Amino acid sequence: MSIASGTIQYELGTEPVTGYGLSYSSSELDAALLGPVSEVVFDDSGLAEITALLAGLAETDFHKSEVERILSNTKPPEDWRVGEALAESYLTHKKNCFFPWPDGRDERKTGSSLPGADLVGFQSSGTDDFFAFGEVKTSTENKYPPGAMHGRTGLKQQLEDLKDDVKIRDDLFRYLGFRAQKSSWEDRFKRAASNYIKCKTNVRVFGFLVRDVNPDQEDLRVRVTRLSDNIHVEMVIELLALYLPQSSIGTLSHNVITARNGGGL
Repeated sequence: MSIASGTIQYELGTEPVTGYGLSYSSSELDAALLGPVSEVVFDDSGLAEITALLAGLAETDFHKSEVERILSNTKPPEDWRVGEALAESYLTHKKNCFFPWPDGRDERKTGSSLPGADLVGFQSSGTDDFFAFGEVKTSTENKYPPGAMHGRTGLKQQLEDLKDDVKIRDDLFRYLGFRAQKSSWEDRFKRAASNYIKCKTNVRVFGFLVRDVNPDQEDLRVRVTRLSDNIHVEMVIELLALYLPQSSIGTLSHNVITARNGGGL
């Protein structure tokens, strides 16, 4: 199942640095939560792989139930995690991106927050691939831009780091490289790695705001302008703000769980 493109509310900048404001209706948001967002939140593909791996070890019904118990996550996802899954789903279905290793798989403790980019993967262009790094912030603050844009861990600083700090990009290169061998996406990694080795700024950077307030270009306007200054060769930066129905962020966790359990939204 795909995801809605949304309605364009504003457009900013020119390639290679652009910004877009998009809005979702209630029905578009519900459809996303019922389909691709739910699959990302609960990591359906990863759980399917582990279940298949352990199939031969579960010799009794008790063993099978134990496997199911261990793999199940009964803690409700945070609303911001659902917002991040919404951003990932949008970039996957609408921007030809692929993020093969959700950061939740690297948690040593449920609910922990890991350093590095929120989304690490590839963007396809024809038969070629490029590294794609994304940062996501989910905010209900009725302010433009929201406070999540600023501060040491704000979207502004994170995007500037991805743009200008080669060490951070190298770390993300290695992060994927350790997981690429014998994976279904190994060839994509090799193509992206080849492009990166030739030019360490040949990457795609995404900044994504998930909001539930009225659309306003002030969310992205300054950042698009500033990130355009001294833009690097081959680098492409795209900022997106997705505006959900008002006051809907606070119900994202509840609604994605309801969707997973087969309930209507």
